[in-house]
Amino acid sequence: MLRIPALDLPPLQGADGTVHLPGSKSISNRVLLLAGLAAGETVVHGLLDSDDTQVMLAALAALGCGVRRVEQAGRETLTHITGLGGRLRVSQASLFLGNAGTAMRPLAATLAVLASTQGGRFELSGVPRMHERPIGDLVDALRPLGCQIEELGTPGYPPLRLTGRPGGQLNTGEPIRVRGDVSSQFLTALLLALPLATGERDIVIEVQGELISKPYIEITLNLLARFGIEVRREGWQRFTLPCSHGASPYRSPGRVDVEGDASSASYFVALGAIAAHGGAPVRIEGVGLDSIQGDIRFVDAAKAMGAQVRSGPNWLEVRRGRWPLAGITLDCNHIPDAAMTLAVMALYADSPTRLTGIASWRVKETDRIAAMAAELQKLGAHVEAGDDFIEVSPPTTWRTAALHTYDDHRMAMCLSLAAFNPLVATAAPPSLPIRILDPQCVAKTFPDYFESLLDLAQARPEDVPVITIDGPTASGKGTLAAEVAAALGWHLLDSGALYRAAGLAAVADGVLPDDEGGVAAIAQTLDLRFGQGLEAGRTWLRGREITHDLRQESTGLLASRVSALPAVRAALRGLQQAFRRAPGLVADGRDMGTALFPQAALKVFLTASAAERAERRHKQLISKGIAANIDSLRADLEARDARDKGRSASPLRPAEDALLLDNSHLSIEASVQQVLGWWQQRSPFALATAGDK
Repeated sequence: MLRIPALDLPPLQGADGTVHLPGSKSISNRVLLLAGLAAGETVVHGLLDSDDTQVMLAALAALGCGVRRVEQAGRETLTHITGLGGRLRVSQASLFLGNAGTAMRPLAATLAVLASTQGGRFELSGVPRMHERPIGDLVDALRPLGCQIEELGTPGYPPLRLTGRPGGQLNTGEPIRVRGDVSSQFLTALLLALPLATGERDIVIEVQGELISKPYIEITLNLLARFGIEVRREGWQRFTLPCSHGASPYRSPGRVDVEGDASSASYFVALGAIAAHGGAPVRIEGVGLDSIQGDIRFVDAAKAMGAQVRSGPNWLEVRRGRWPLAGITLDCNHIPDAAMTLAVMALYADSPTRLTGIASWRVKETDRIAAMAAELQKLGAHVEAGDDFIEVSPPTTWRTAALHTYDDHRMAMCLSLAAFNPLVATAAPPSLPIRILDPQCVAKTFPDYFESLLDLAQARPEDVPVITIDGPTASGKGTLAAEVAAALGWHLLDSGALYRAAGLAAVADGVLPDDEGGVAAIAQTLDLRFGQGLEAGRTWLRGREITHDLRQESTGLLASRVSALPAVRAALRGLQQAFRRAPGLVADGRDMGTALFPQAALKVFLTASAAERAERRHKQLISKGIAANIDSLRADLEARDARDKGRSASPLRPAEDALLLDNSHLSIEASVQQVLGWWQQRSPFALATAGDK
């Protein structure tokens, strides 16, 4: 997947519609590990497909679990896990776990226990940031049991080596003590791993200090019960695991349904509270108020700030209520991840918002307290922060900014909400774009986050940036436009495809290509769909795929004829302009910069000669096994150029302010870099982000 270095969000004015949440990361990785340890097969429905779950699936496969993904036509993909039954099938493995704390910590505890009793040698590592995330308190809890754990880097941090010999015994006679005030994942790791320490007595875990993030422990206990482990607890300080009498304790429930991610829901609850005004609500499907996830209590905080929320089985609907939002003071120990969203909602409040109980932010994917303070201040907010609190006062004057995400998915998703600054009456200037650096870090938990956000968001067309790329036939404008759009994360308008489709539809209906009225009538109701995501590059006309047909030489000739008809061009004008959607549009054709988008921020016109274009086309056809004559190709291109330049409707010519690009001897990569360089000079961030490159 192409890594987009930055995504520019235009000023956004409102939001409504429905979002379908991805599966919960916290539930997904817990379920995967439990399924991997249980006997038999577990079918997981609604599993989150993200970086974190991918590393867990890869780890389970490396350990000998059966992992099978089954795609159902038109439905979700099911994940089948055949578990180990509590018995190791490999004696050594090196596991790379990225930056997934929900994989690193439980697997470290699990493999430490299994290696100590069944033998083995396992190494766990991750990205550099994972090697900065503490794991020493978990190691300190495991070593008194007899687990052999070697820290391969900085003491107290990954990477780790876990070893042991077959037939080993663990010292479970005394309570196992673990700190609870750094990360609840340490306790979760022990709760998931210690049922494997088979014996004749119950195992007791005692928590030292105040346990943070208690709702995440509730998720762990709930899922353990579904896999046959009933944990008794005394408050939040003492947990008792029943003895297993030498048998594998985990029993597969057969099927597990993963809820939508409540932490991810927080961004859309906030979106509704900020931007769902005067119309339909923001509807969130995949999680309801009866969720087992603690972060669903974010809804209470959002309501305290002013959100109006309705709920039903597995759904929420959110509208703006109080406006501006109300500043609040809240102990966020129970919603540490979702609390980050409150810090950005504070930008839209009428008084300061103070969030406490967030010390765990400092040991997450980044130091989130420091990161959030730095980025909100860029936007104009006044921020005070300490070891376990942050206080945000809304901006008196908003500023455009390039916002760092620190390779932290939640930073990227939270900060995107700052693009709704036009809704603040006191914002000056009233509409500011923002730049999200490294936006694809959201792949950790919500790969399609920005697509989902922008499907709901509304922007004024004049606020959405456009780059036009015009030029004659076979100049490479389509390829160049597609590459530039992909590099920017923008929408793509291939205007030639519209004219080609209109020509194909006319032929299918028995309408002559020169019948201006007949073709225009067809163009007005053109039923055309362009593929998105995994279907990108594919096109359907009236429900039939025409991807191959569009690329035929005969179709190109057909398009050249119908595109010369003024009524056809007028009929397709609205359809083409509708492609102008946030975050931006790259449009290619022959009159994008002159007729369709005359106010485009950047206009490019390709000037490769007919001779050069003929040579390129000849090579393309020959490579496909199609016989071609270069002289005939050149004559045909020159004829098309003359026809396109001489037509009365939008003749082929560069816009007065277009930048001319002679790509005769440039590679596609060099052409893309030239256009991106021009855009960087003209974008709103040309000066504001000089220090962020």
